[in-house]
Amino acid sequence: MTDRDFPAVDLDLRLVGYWVVVAEQRHFGRAAAALHIAQPSLSRQIRRLEQQLGARLLDRTPQGTRLTEAGEVFLPRAKALLRSATQAMAQARAAAQPAKITIGYTPGIIITPAVRELRREHPDANVHVQHVDWDQARDALLDHRVDAVVTRLPFPTDRLQVTILYDEPRMLAVPVDHRLAGRTSVTLEDIADEPMPRVRHSDPAWSAFWRVDPRPDGRPAPDGPVIDALQDKFELIAAGQAVAITAGFHGSTLRPDITLIPMEGVEPSHVVLARRAGDRSRLLAAFGKLAEAHLTEPP
Repeated sequence: MTDRDFPAVDLDLRLVGYWVVVAEQRHFGRAAAALHIAQPSLSRQIRRLEQQLGARLLDRTPQGTRLTEAGEVFLPRAKALLRSATQAMAQARAAAQPAKITIGYTPGIIITPAVRELRREHPDANVHVQHVDWDQARDALLDHRVDAVVTRLPFPTDRLQVTILYDEPRMLAVPVDHRLAGRTSVTLEDIADEPMPRVRHSDPAWSAFWRVDPRPDGRPAPDGPVIDALQDKFELIAAGQAVAITAGFHGSTLRPDITLIPMEGVEPSHVVLARRAGDRSRLLAAFGKLAEAHLTEPP
């Protein structure tokens, strides 16, 4: 491969980033506020980018800002260019500093045995552990906030490498005075008419899995209150306003006013190790082996 394969391109990625924010906001004022720069300065930066490209990308209108035809073509490519640049920087830094890894975990997951062993085997490595919100595993990986994350399926796994570590049974969470409390197990028929909360803006596949929606006979799961945070469901359950399906095991407790009942005829939840597809870090490979060896059952 010669220099002729890579013609000189005078394109400032910082300006591309500014322009993407303006394109998404469709308003210079809001974009300037989001970027924490003055609006006149932002306008000059966008003009510089348009000069570099030799094309007008934005038109100002009384309603705000609209993309030109060239801008519509450039936007997805600009986003891909920024993602590629971020990934290239992260991978170069990882190669230059191979003794650093950040391992994420989502609520209710314990990764201590594998992390402790990784630190023992690689005493000179910088092993950092980071909590990740229940719905942020994929984003945390693709944004390079973490190098690996132990979490529960389902979530979108494109561009990721996913390894199942162990299964957790799904349990029914009910208030301690519920009609089903004290049962040794329950079925979906037992809760056919019980309302189940919905988490606003949650991934449809995730919601369908944890609500078992639709049910095997095709009926939809009864709707309960809509909540903004997953943790809010426990208050609803304790108050007798809903029941919910959660991960757990026999004898575990969430809080004193809620009891968990094993569910029959429902496939378990899969606890997995996820990482970016194609990552070749030696520490990442080492942690993968240790996770498969030490994270093999619910704590």
